[in-house]
Amino acid sequence: MSFTLTHRLCLSPPQRTHLRFTFKPHTSKPIVSSPSKLSYLPIVSSLSHNSEHLSVTQAKPRWENMLSTAASFYPLYVTVGGIVACFKPSAFAWFVERGPSSYSFSLGLIMLAMGLTLELKDLLNLFTQRPLSILFGCVAQYTIMPTFAMVISKSLGLSPSLSVGLILLGCCPGGAASTVVTFIARGDVSLSTVMTVCTTLGAVILTPLLTVILAGTYVPVDAIGLSISTLQVVVAPVLLGSYLQSTFPLVVKMITPFAPLFAVLLSSLLACSIFSGNVVRFKSSIVNASLASDASLVSRLQSLLSGDLGAVILSVMLLHFTGFFVGYISAAICRFREAERRAISIEVGMQNSSLGVVLATTHFTSPVVALPGAMSAVIMNIMGSSLGFFWRQISGSKQELEDQD
Repeated sequence: MSFTLTHRLCLSPPQRTHLRFTFKPHTSKPIVSSPSKLSYLPIVSSLSHNSEHLSVTQAKPRWENMLSTAASFYPLYVTVGGIVACFKPSAFAWFVERGPSSYSFSLGLIMLAMGLTLELKDLLNLFTQRPLSILFGCVAQYTIMPTFAMVISKSLGLSPSLSVGLILLGCCPGGAASTVVTFIARGDVSLSTVMTVCTTLGAVILTPLLTVILAGTYVPVDAIGLSISTLQVVVAPVLLGSYLQSTFPLVVKMITPFAPLFAVLLSSLLACSIFSGNVVRFKSSIVNASLASDASLVSRLQSLLSGDLGAVILSVMLLHFTGFFVGYISAAICRFREAERRAISIEVGMQNSSLGVVLATTHFTSPVVALPGAMSAVIMNIMGSSLGFFWRQISGSKQELEDQD
């Protein structure tokens, strides 16, 4: 064991002297940690270069590490909840019956938990340091996914309701889970964090605008209503959480370790509840496929894919795969570092599916519009986690690994 003194870059001069001891099993260079949306990832905190103060932190208690580990199993919770919804949809009836108010309230709490762990001053500082990569990632988020959502819906010949749901999903901002996946993939966590905050704030205007442009040909879209709902359930809670953090730091410090797990469980409940409300439709697609006159496996598979279940699964998988792939390739063409490419790829490919579900259930009469968002919560996290673990096994250059440290 050795003691390592680490420098921290502050946005304002420190008011008092700190001493931080970071326990490391081996000697290492000074470390600057990255901010995170959720407390189970490190938050940027450091000391100005012209200050003589030493800031030091202690290792997290074991119970906080346990909460962080539990929060990282988001894909597992959604998968298990989806299985329960298939076999016993009534388990989520208490939540579904109170929708869409229960959905909006839940998403508001999720975004509030995210806001409690954000330091906007630090994020603004990062934005001024690396504006090009952040701006590129935000533009990619609101061009790649909406465009390919429309292309995929037309290519697969989806019904109007499913097309609107897929386009609405593609027009949503980046999801909070992208930071976890970026961390697993050894990507640029701070870039992922700032991108999510920027796209979330921009969603008030861009999500309704793009939805009207791309999905307005299918059904009437209330752009003003979508904008107000996005402001109420996403932007306002994030800003409120950040304000509470700066105003009541001691209280927020006590709550913050529980925020990630709370947000993850609530997100799982939200997605699985929407899924449970459409289980009957999915089961009918499966039954029709199994009772097809032609007993061959290929024919049954075609019958299954031609139903709502197959159409939703295939379209959502294609959308997220395209986001991951095109996001990475476009960042590589623009010659960003490997860590930045991974962060941009993951941020573009992973959407705030909970927002898509809430907007779909609040502003569209057909329940089918919410299906892509609900299914995305399961598929997106499985695909993203798998990609993150794959990238973790691929070592970058020595300089890139040092930059990530």
